[in-house]
Amino acid sequence: MKGNVIDLAVAVIFGAAFSAIISSLVDDIITPLLLAPAMKAAGVDDISALAWNAVKYGKFIAAIIKFIVIAWILFLLVKAFNSVKKKEAPPAPPPGPTQEELLTQIRDLLKNR
Repeated sequence: MKGNVIDLAVAVIFGAAFSAIISSLVDDIITPLLLAPAMKAAGVDDISALAWNAVKYGKFIAAIIKFIVIAWILFLLVKAFNSVKKKEAPPAPPPGPTQEELLTQIRDLLKNR
């Protein structure tokens, strides 16, 4: 197996676990805090019961909040990874002699023979 396949498998497993944590955070903490006034005004206790006519917009708003939180956290993770990767990059090797310098050295060596 190549390293990239293993990295991908670990990322998928990590993503599934991370998604469960974010879902719980958004569904159980953030969404009820943000939508508490709307839920109180509508007289419902559950966000899935929050609706206008037949349109259940409570779950939709929760999904939007979940997407924003996941996108923000992934942005921070990628930004941190890139900054660590940039710091680990080896310094550029010193520039070697130019083509003209090499030709001059070859000419001088041939003269000395």
